[in-house]
Amino acid sequence: MRQISHVEKTAERTSHYRPPVNALSGEERGKSIQSVDRALSIIEVLSLSDRPLMLKDIAALSDLNLSTCHHLVNTLVRRGYVINSGRAQGYSLSSKFEILSRRSEREAKLIEFVKPALHELNENIREAVQMTVLRGSSLVSYVRLPSQGRSAIDLSDRPMTHAAHAVANGKAILAWLPETELARVVADNGLSTFTLHTITTLSSLIEELRLVRRSGFAVEDGEFHTGQTGFAATVRDMSGAVVGSIGVTIERKRATEAYSDYISRAVVKCAKDLSSRMPAGCFN
Repeated sequence: MRQISHVEKTAERTSHYRPPVNALSGEERGKSIQSVDRALSIIEVLSLSDRPLMLKDIAALSDLNLSTCHHLVNTLVRRGYVINSGRAQGYSLSSKFEILSRRSEREAKLIEFVKPALHELNENIREAVQMTVLRGSSLVSYVRLPSQGRSAIDLSDRPMTHAAHAVANGKAILAWLPETELARVVADNGLSTFTLHTITTLSSLIEELRLVRRSGFAVEDGEFHTGQTGFAATVRDMSGAVVGSIGVTIERKRATEAYSDYISRAVVKCAKDLSSRMPAGCFN
């Protein structure tokens, strides 16, 4: 009996996952991006092989011409998703997918961990609450809870990926970054102007972050949205490593001295409570 090669085995596995020809409507097929679709086909083919595959085999299994396959595979190699084991050895998936999978799992656990505390804070003060982290140079919201009062602030309307310098949640994290990391984040994102109150110079930002460290919480005062004021505090794990920040946003017209003090204390208390219970290294 002839022994089946690993390429043939991979081809058999691949056929099981090939979508039916008419599975997508014409409109859905028209919306797909061909190069992305082809790159994903290559990734799927490599994931189903128990050893590296030669370029010609990848092309055949992905139903691509050799030149197109070569360009796509080279792109995946440059981005670190595929390993080139050498001309005679072929290509295989790198560990980057496993790293991304572990990160996704950690992030899901972090969200599950912080949600009860954020819901409690949201119920107690009835204002918009969110938890953010810094991923690379981007500020990312993991949990967003809208206000329950008449102001009806919905933080989903505040895309702030590149606005760490302008929002309290961002400042609460930036304040504790090493100087080189802060410089990298600023270089990557710039200091964009969102309102007349936005900090737009590095010297002003550094001074602001000094105040954040001294007070224990960060404030935004109409810097990202003219009608809103925010308060945020840093969340750490038990080792002291910064994990993210908890923040509350209110209408600026209601930010009296007394109410601002009440909100900032509630935010700091929530962040400290989370920090005291957060296992070291689990979410970093």
